Amino acid sequence: MMDTATLASANPAGSAPAMHPFELRDLLRQMLAVLDSERQALAGLDVDGIVGCSVRKNVLCTRLEDTTAEAVDEECRALLDAARRLNETNWRVRNLIAANVSARLDALTGQPALYRAQIDASRVRRLR
Repeated sequence: MMDTATLASANPAGSAPAMHPFELRDLLRQMLAVLDSERQALAGLDVDGIVGCSVRKNVLCTRLEDTTAEAVDEECRALLDAARRLNETNWRVRNLIAANVSARLDALTGQPALYRAQIDASRVRRLR
C-alpha cells in the first residue's frame, strides 16, 4: 500500500489516483450485480428495490467517474459491454412499464395521452 507522500508524487495536482484494472473489474462486477437486481425489481414492480438500485448505481458511477482509459483492459471492456447491454435492457423494460401504466390510466380516465400524435386517416392520405 502506498503512503500519502508516494501517492501525492504519483498523483500531481491532487487528482484522483489511477484505478488499477483489478479494482475496476471489481466495481464493474458490482455494477452488473446491481443491474441484475434492478431487472428483478422492475419485473416485480418493487419500488423500494428500484430506488435502492438507483442509489447503488449512482454510488458506483461516482466511483467509476475518474477512471482513465489506461485502466481498461480486455476483461474490463467485456464487463463494460455487458453492463451497457443490461442497462439498456432495464431502460427498455422501464419504458414498457411506464407506457403500460399510461395506457391503463388513459383507459380509466377515458382521456388520451397528452403527447400522442392524433392524426386522422384522411390527413395521413394527404401527406403521402
